Amino acid sequence: MAEGDGNFTDGAWTDVLAAVDRTYADLIAHQQKLEEQSEQLHELRRFIGSVMGSVSEIMAIVDRDGLIEEVSASLSDTTRSEPAALIGSDLAHLFVPAGAKAITEALTALRLSRSAAHFEADVMTADGPAPFEITLSARVNDSGRLIGAVLVGRPLGELRQAYSELEQSHQRLQEAQTQLVRNEKLASLGRLLAGVAHELNNPISFVYANTHALERYVTRFETYFERVQDGAEREELVALRSELKLERNLRNLRDAIQGASEGAERVRDIVADLRRLSADGTAAADAFDLVDTARVAAHWVERGSKSGVTTRFTGLDNLTIRGTPGHVQQIVMNLVQNAMDAVRDLDDPVVGIHVDRDADRAILTVTDNGPGVAAEHRDAIFDPFFTTKPVGQGTGLGLSISHKIAEEHGGSLSLGPGPGGAFQLALPLSTDMPQPQRETE
Repeated sequence: MAEGDGNFTDGAWTDVLAAVDRTYADLIAHQQKLEEQSEQLHELRRFIGSVMGSVSEIMAIVDRDGLIEEVSASLSDTTRSEPAALIGSDLAHLFVPAGAKAITEALTALRLSRSAAHFEADVMTADGPAPFEITLSARVNDSGRLIGAVLVGRPLGELRQAYSELEQSHQRLQEAQTQLVRNEKLASLGRLLAGVAHELNNPISFVYANTHALERYVTRFETYFERVQDGAEREELVALRSELKLERNLRNLRDAIQGASEGAERVRDIVADLRRLSADGTAAADAFDLVDTARVAAHWVERGSKSGVTTRFTGLDNLTIRGTPGHVQQIVMNLVQNAMDAVRDLDDPVVGIHVDRDADRAILTVTDNGPGVAAEHRDAIFDPFFTTKPVGQGTGLGLSISHKIAEEHGGSLSLGPGPGGAFQLALPLSTDMPQPQRETE
């Protein structure tokens, strides 16, 4: 077609072809974008499928009317129904009547409020109704309109069984802890058996010796009174009294009886201390003198350790607290025993107990001039089974149990700064009796 003939010029055709090229390029780009979006959609579906197939909780995606659109493999396994059989069915039909009512009410509430609902309901599983913890959350579109809901259910049967097993484990742990406390008490008592035997041996030997003396005196008096009954003459009786030394024996008789009585009382006191120490903690709290209890505890450790170290007491001479004397005595024994062990190899060992008070607490501090507690061990010193002693020489329970006993008495046991070892036991004062107000020199 010649230029000027017809309706289109060569330039117009060029423009048309260029527009066609641009349109084709736009179509190609749009097609690529559609393909990319389609691939993304497929990827999203595969992701959702993998989620629905791997979650352990039951899961269902429903529309506004509660009809199931997607289900997890776990829900299909729980109900033993094929996913295809569940899709399109009413979600409420998977629950017992009470649960179905709760589902219906929750879906109705989601239309008014987007807040998730939480409740328990029984699902009709293949083995019968089973309790589940249900969470029903809203599904909304870009404009915020409700398009359905997502249900997630966690089985409560296994959870409750696990909780029951946890409770049983906790109970066994408490029983084991109680047994450990008793074992540590027996271990402490075992370390002091030599000292206790020595304490009992002295008064028992005293009683035994006085008993033999009483037997000799009785024999002499029996000889004299037999002659009296036989009608002996006065001169014979006077001579016999002098020969048997009855006047001196009569004076010694009272001393022997008093000595035997004192020895028996000492045995009684030692047995009473043993009984208090072996108390299992069920005894009622009582008011007692902390200083006297600490002296008895330190004395027993000294006898048992056979180290020759004597505990030095400073501070108040008496201080009344309320608690279980045997348990407080066990704390002091553990602290003094540790102090004795710390100074065992020193040329000039020193173990001290200082008793003081503040406004409402008794403060007992056990110190020694040993190496003290290393910085890296200070945070773990009260941990169960922690010990710096060689294997076979420590259970690692003494300080842990002592710390627990102090807390049970409403007090505390802490590690002081040193130098050397320093442990501070703080216990509430008794309000039953007046307390000393300042330290004695």
